[in-house]
Amino acid sequence: MKKQFTRKPGSENTANRGSGRLAGKFKRVGRVRRKICRFCADKLEIDYKNISMLRAFVEDSGKIFSGRVTGTCAKHQRELSAAVKRARMLALLPFAVK
Repeated sequence: MKKQFTRKPGSENTANRGSGRLAGKFKRVGRVRRKICRFCADKLEIDYKNISMLRAFVEDSGKIFSGRVTGTCAKHQRELSAAVKRARMLALLPFAVK
């Protein structure tokens, strides 16, 4: 008579769950360059009337890019989001695009 194999509860192999054949083969080489804040570096002022500058920080759908994506520091990201919201209220920028 053959012995039947049974798994104990909680002994699943979770290390390889969701990983494909190539998982772990490609690693990032070198350091990732830290983004610098454009406003700190160039001493720029954030103004809600400067629509061309604000559009660089807003997606096509109307969402504001995060500071992690654009590289702005926390202080200027707060000022930037306030300027975008103010420009939206004055109908200089759209809230959302259909």
